[in-house]
Amino acid sequence: MGFFRLVGLKNSVNMLEGPSYLVTRDLPSSCEQESKWIYNTFRLIELSCSKRRSEDGEEHPLRKSCKVSDTREGEGTRKGSSDIVLVQTEQPEDQDHTGEQADSSSLIHQLGRDISINCLLNCSRSDYGSIASLNNSFRSLIHSGELYRERRKMGIIEHWVYFSCSLLEWDAFDPISRRWMHLPRMPSNDCFMCSDKESLAVGTELLVFGKEITSHVIYRYSILTNTWHSGMNMNTPRCLFGSASLGEIAILAGGCDPRGNILKVAELYNSEKGTWETLPSMKKARKMCSGVFMDGKFYIVGGIGEGNSKLLTCGEVYDLKTRTWTEIPNMFPGRNGGAGAIEAPAATEAPPLLAVVNNVLYAADYAQKELRKYDKEMNSWVTIGRLPEQATSTNGWGLAFRACGDRLIVLGGPRALGGGVIELNSWAPSEGPPQWDLLARKQSGSFVYNCAVMGC
Repeated sequence: MGFFRLVGLKNSVNMLEGPSYLVTRDLPSSCEQESKWIYNTFRLIELSCSKRRSEDGEEHPLRKSCKVSDTREGEGTRKGSSDIVLVQTEQPEDQDHTGEQADSSSLIHQLGRDISINCLLNCSRSDYGSIASLNNSFRSLIHSGELYRERRKMGIIEHWVYFSCSLLEWDAFDPISRRWMHLPRMPSNDCFMCSDKESLAVGTELLVFGKEITSHVIYRYSILTNTWHSGMNMNTPRCLFGSASLGEIAILAGGCDPRGNILKVAELYNSEKGTWETLPSMKKARKMCSGVFMDGKFYIVGGIGEGNSKLLTCGEVYDLKTRTWTEIPNMFPGRNGGAGAIEAPAATEAPPLLAVVNNVLYAADYAQKELRKYDKEMNSWVTIGRLPEQATSTNGWGLAFRACGDRLIVLGGPRALGGGVIELNSWAPSEGPPQWDLLARKQSGSFVYNCAVMGC
């Protein structure tokens, strides 16, 4: 077993601003070798420095800061996995930060700032919460987002799955360490809680779109601060749109405005700048559609058109370089279940369940429980296997189908009164024909309201 222990640098003069911390990891992180490297660095400093003490030796008032703590998962969880929750630790309110401020630019002063940051870049992002609790310098670095920007440049990406199986409650799952994490509860009113919601992960943010009493609203969760905020607005507020993200940008297209009009307007969101840019409009207005990025281009597929109760079979692709839309006829023909399926009203069906891995588009047929692959050259779909048997849904609602790095994931579970079980299955297309691997299972509501995958 790999143990990454932030021993607290008990004897550090310039590093600690409060009590020691001990964080154990029962499963190896995604970068365990690098975690050992930084642990050894901390250990070296611990042995080489003397403990900083108060000049007068008196007790100081305590203030709260966040720390990551591991708690065991209850019944139904894969053996060896655990939940991560935020707990409060106490730190002295008034301390002499002179030494810390003088050395804040170097972080680990024996190594210098550049090497210190290189150590942190190669740590698992699940370690960052504990590292941020060391002192203000580390906390400021983590909260600034600099590490994630540098990781993106270096191609260091870890994908976590964020999902909601209970109104206003969100969980996250790290497929590498196979750990569940619980996010702070969303602050909102009853109107937002009961409204239709869309979700999107972009950069280091999770965006949840919904409606309050008089207007649409966006709640934004930041992994940098572990907090929710609202107040951000699109240029054209909407719901029931299609969307996808690529690094720090995301494109949202179509949907309905506050008066119920179906839109062809598209927007680009830049999470680094916090800005919205209106893009050229699509060829067709559509709502309840799905979006993906493939080959560096944005695709919008399916949905319901303007003045038409039937599902659209065409798709459109947006070229970010030429800023133009091109229609693709019959890109998503027919309903789930094929020609012999009983047709339900179009508005009762979920948007197409689509995901892209290594620039290959896949679709989940929830009615037949089949997995399909898109042939770009022939503009056709081929059935390549089955979905997990426990992947149940209601006309596609309540089931999540996403790309998670180089794997496809299916998140869902069997319906049960008074609770249920959520299962996360994955398959890597590079490993051969579809054989789903059960990554984790836990007691939870089994209806997935929203799901997004964040890679950073």
